[in-house]
Amino acid sequence: MPKMKSHSGLKKRLKKTGSGKMKRSHAYISHQSHHKTHKQKKHLAKATLVHPSDMKRIKSRLQG
Repeated sequence: MPKMKSHSGLKKRLKKTGSGKMKRSHAYISHQSHHKTHKQKKHLAKATLVHPSDMKRIKSRLQG
């Protein structure tokens, strides 16, 4: 049976923190930014953590 491959698109989008959590960037920042307020763009530019309810699904895609 062949080896399981990790999802290469997901590998590029996430970083692992020191405590083992996953860091991700926000969506909705790259297109039509002239419609968004400065406050919206400022908050969307910051990284955030993956929600704990999504961690099981994401870890299964990354182990490979």
